[in-house]
Amino acid sequence: MAAATTAPTPPGSLRRIVAASLIGTTIEWYDFFLYGSAAALVFNKLFFPESDPLVGTLLSFLTYAVGFAARPLGALVFGHYGDRLGRKKLLVLSLLLMGGATFAIGLLPTHATIGSAAPVLLTVLRLVQGFALGGEWGGAVLLVSEHGDAKRRGFWASWPQTGAPAGQLLATGVLSALTALLSDAAFLSWGWRVPFLLSGVLVIVGLWIRLSVDESPVFKAALAASEQRKATAGQVEKMPLVAVMRHHWRDVLIAMGARMAENISYYVITAFILVYATTQVGLTKQTALNAVLIASAVHFAVIPAWGALSDRIGRRPVYLIGAVGVGAWMFPFFALIDRGTFGSLLLAVTVGLVLHGAMYAPQAAFFSEMFATRMRYSGASIGAQFSSVAAGAPAPLIATALLADHGGSTPIALYVIAAALLTVIALACARETRDRDLAEIAEDAPANSRVGADA
Repeated sequence: MAAATTAPTPPGSLRRIVAASLIGTTIEWYDFFLYGSAAALVFNKLFFPESDPLVGTLLSFLTYAVGFAARPLGALVFGHYGDRLGRKKLLVLSLLLMGGATFAIGLLPTHATIGSAAPVLLTVLRLVQGFALGGEWGGAVLLVSEHGDAKRRGFWASWPQTGAPAGQLLATGVLSALTALLSDAAFLSWGWRVPFLLSGVLVIVGLWIRLSVDESPVFKAALAASEQRKATAGQVEKMPLVAVMRHHWRDVLIAMGARMAENISYYVITAFILVYATTQVGLTKQTALNAVLIASAVHFAVIPAWGALSDRIGRRPVYLIGAVGVGAWMFPFFALIDRGTFGSLLLAVTVGLVLHGAMYAPQAAFFSEMFATRMRYSGASIGAQFSSVAAGAPAPLIATALLADHGGSTPIALYVIAAALLTVIALACARETRDRDLAEIAEDAPANSRVGADA
């Protein structure tokens, strides 16, 4: 058993913790999504110029997917040391790695300058981005979850989740402004570098805020209890990864399944849609970027509302609303986009992201409540990031390939619907975790196999 229940964090301190997690997460997702947008709009021309346009886009998205391949490794490394050393230290490191890689992309020579070395270097920097993000998510949501109490954990823990749409909003907004102000030639020549170089300034701000917060009290109590057991009984803790695989393997599989619809739908709606709207429907890239920009603002606003609802009715019901809703929306989603107007595109993307928010909002609290404190960083990160290799990583790539092969949206809609079915199955195997005390989860009692785990 973990240490005794810790004292609740004062509201003022909790808000500071939330702000630190949100700002840092926003910067990290800004860096990650900026690459995705650039992959759809310019990298195919700058780093793969010898390919035809659609093949170049596929190759560009392949380097995009490489970042996801590094996320499981980041989850393992950051999860291990985050469970041993604490959440805060690893969050600072993840921010430095992500920001440094993004800034370096802004300085990277293109294919016209150094030939085939350019896409190789781009891929290496993308790997660093993925590695950093693989460790970022778990630490950010745990820092908030472990400071708050069970009564409003869904609401408070959903705020770091808003870092994803906030990062998307920031990345898309900067790109949209540049494409509006610059000619296509100027944007392709040097304008695309500006948002990547801007990351250096954002990282300085993020570090200043993150260094000002305290370590999780739940983690500190569990660490003290572990040291006491070691001193009095000679009991040595297992490695976090070993403990997770022994006691929480079922929870890891449930988390991975729960991520399928959430991850795949998000990257189809926000990244692939830039390709579909411009190449298939004939809309301008400015129009597509503006639609994603406005929809991301709505997405940011609804996530805390969905998180608060999960505190009232449970994590699973809210998550199910999102999974079923996204699956049902896919055919109307593409039908609206095919109309070729900005209004119909905006409606399609906005509704899609609102439904996505119903999955993404309770995810932080839901995954945190599955694992014991001294293996929580590892468990939550592994469950979240290993699934991204099969879900978010290939989603734009698969969607683009399906479009190239079939010339229409039906196979892409069916692809997302299949992912939604997998998530519904995973949630059917899960139990409600809403009322759990994070300080009292026994290491040998997985959340989804305990008697009385339901709220």
